[in-house]
Amino acid sequence: MDVNNINAVVDAMLSVIPQLGFESITKTGVKASGSFIQNPGVVINIGVIGQLKGSIVFLMDVDSAKKFASKMMMGMEVNEFDEISQSALAEMSNIVCANACTNLSQIGVNGLDISPPTLIFGKNGTIKVSAPMIILLQFTVDDINMQLGVGLT
Repeated sequence: MDVNNINAVVDAMLSVIPQLGFESITKTGVKASGSFIQNPGVVINIGVIGQLKGSIVFLMDVDSAKKFASKMMMGMEVNEFDEISQSALAEMSNIVCANACTNLSQIGVNGLDISPPTLIFGKNGTIKVSAPMIILLQFTVDDINMQLGVGLT
């Protein structure tokens, strides 16, 4: 997996997240994984096709997902991970991935298309993504833990 492709996705996230009302975003770790990912509670998967193929995934536990959605909705209290909070996170992932495609086109990776976000909700499951390997990057966003997985070949 080309580090330039991973960096294009990370740069998109670092650009988009502050525009949604978040103040600090810090990368706290990175690890490689196979195509199976443990679901911490909420996973949003976006498929990528074109010159590159694979998945971009966003992972967080349910409490973190509620806090993230609350912040996106200008501090509105989110007591349960309902349709509006699910929609907010799906839209965030869609915006990040669209920006990642723009970043990738600027380094010569053209003709990419992304699928609509698929949100998987429920703890303790295992998810198989469409990439043989995925790089999982751990972030803290305003004290909210989340992971970004990039699996593009």
